[in-house]
Amino acid sequence: MEKHWAAIIEAVGEDLERPGLVDTPKRAAKAFEFLTRGYNQSVDDVVNNALFPSDSSEMVLVQDIELYSMCEHHLLPFIGKCHAAYIPTGKVLGLSKVARIVDVFARRLQIQEALTSQIASTIMEVTGAEGVGVIIEAQHMCMMMRGVEKQNSVMKTSAMLGSFRDSQKTRDEFLQLLQMRR
Repeated sequence: MEKHWAAIIEAVGEDLERPGLVDTPKRAAKAFEFLTRGYNQSVDDVVNNALFPSDSSEMVLVQDIELYSMCEHHLLPFIGKCHAAYIPTGKVLGLSKVARIVDVFARRLQIQEALTSQIASTIMEVTGAEGVGVIIEAQHMCMMMRGVEKQNSVMKTSAMLGSFRDSQKTRDEFLQLLQMRR
């Protein structure tokens, strides 16, 4: 990857011998590997059997999970928050594992719509929940730094599965909980 970054830097007209750029291809390769580390992670590894028996059948919501991802169309970042909720059926997921699931998929080349669905379906599959709701709010550098250059635009996507899709009452509770801190 380092050779490719060197070629890109040269292609934009820069001199790789310039002191500030001498190690840039190596640093850029390391940074890109970090930004896309989700390809080297599996859901099983990050969940690590952190499912615990529970009698709770009430909504569990993890709100404002920071996420950093890369637009697959322009290789520019999008940054935002994920709100994920589920209704357990006999077991709950360790709290940090919800955030780790978000990261597994966010740290890949993505579109926000797919990211939202991947997180929701994975939480549903891992927990066997009655339902899952996921909302992502993000700002996209491909909208802000290039193209239309709109600085204040926020994209919101949602995925509602099971009871979050089938029950207006469940969906409303999820949305009301999100509004409580705003």
